[in-house]
Amino acid sequence: MLKPYLVLEWNDTETDAQGWLVVQNLKKGYSGGGTRMHPSVTKEEVIRLAEAMAYKYVASGSQTTGGCKAGIAYDYKAPDAHGVLKRFLIAMMPYIDNGVSLGNDLGTKYEDILEVFHEFGIDIPLTKSMKEDPVVLKGIKDYDYLLTQKMDGLLLNDIVTGYGAAFATDEAWKFTNGKGGAKVVIQGFGCVGASCALKLHNLGYKVVGISDANLLVSCEEGLDIPSLIEHKNEYGEMDQAYFEPDYRVRPNNEWLDVDTDILIPCALEDVINESNADKVNASLIAEAANIPISAGGDKIIKEKGIHLVNDYVVNLGSVRAYDVVVFGLVDPTPQAVIDDIEQLCRKNVQHLFMEAEKQKRYQREVANELFKPGKSDLLEY
Repeated sequence: MLKPYLVLEWNDTETDAQGWLVVQNLKKGYSGGGTRMHPSVTKEEVIRLAEAMAYKYVASGSQTTGGCKAGIAYDYKAPDAHGVLKRFLIAMMPYIDNGVSLGNDLGTKYEDILEVFHEFGIDIPLTKSMKEDPVVLKGIKDYDYLLTQKMDGLLLNDIVTGYGAAFATDEAWKFTNGKGGAKVVIQGFGCVGASCALKLHNLGYKVVGISDANLLVSCEEGLDIPSLIEHKNEYGEMDQAYFEPDYRVRPNNEWLDVDTDILIPCALEDVINESNADKVNASLIAEAANIPISAGGDKIIKEKGIHLVNDYVVNLGSVRAYDVVVFGLVDPTPQAVIDDIEQLCRKNVQHLFMEAEKQKRYQREVANELFKPGKSDLLEY
């Protein structure tokens, strides 16, 4: 494991919330990553997530951005959660205002983060020289505009990661099997899980099971994904009032019991671990969540011969979209951004699986070599 460049701890003055900012590395003085809020967040988790972000920026082809991550140990559903988030961001403001670009992640919303930035006169966190670059300044305006745009009825910012995950999953499935109408089970139904399910549904896959924070719903004939999305709440929780009569509802911890070809964890870390990995019946796992498989669980998955596309290859859509728009690398239109993400995700998966097949090695091990990040580059952009 690479040592992080910076680890900063924060303790709230008004609640028992605790948080951490971890900068794994800088690229030209710049770093990017999300901010998550959940009661289970730990310092060690944020460190692991920051390292994954550094790999993700390599996989996304970025020449401008290193990896960082922020995490707050607090209930994101609590009435005072927004105040906790605001106080955390204020504490981090000296770093944010000098190129540590924090976005949203599990339990936070980008519009809430931007609201705090705007209070301090920050549009998007930039280094000093980026603030003087006309290409970047135009890119920021383009990015702000795209945040208001929709595709397939959903905000672009809410689908870029999920659609990218679907494209990566589709490419991996075609490489390893190719059977049409493959069955999919998705764990987590927030923005990533919902949009991934929608795109796979539109690509002809049969989503037979979805678990959220409250329940698992399954149907052998496939779930009505557009309807489930239309009626889910802001926390990614489904409304049973709109379930079809043939839907089966079970406890959400039974998601590994559903017969499936493809498994896509889209929410918390370490949901597949040494206690349940032996129950995985899928032949392919696509990690749409960050670090959803523990080290012990991963050993079992490898021994079972299950194909895997690891997190920073699957869920790079958001960082890729930000990078190519802010730095003026693609036309600032929703379709151009999605097309770019699709091309990159499919290319990375092809490269990874071909190399793993050639070396006869587990995909995660090969990916960790192909996309290994370098040391921090402190020379400002």
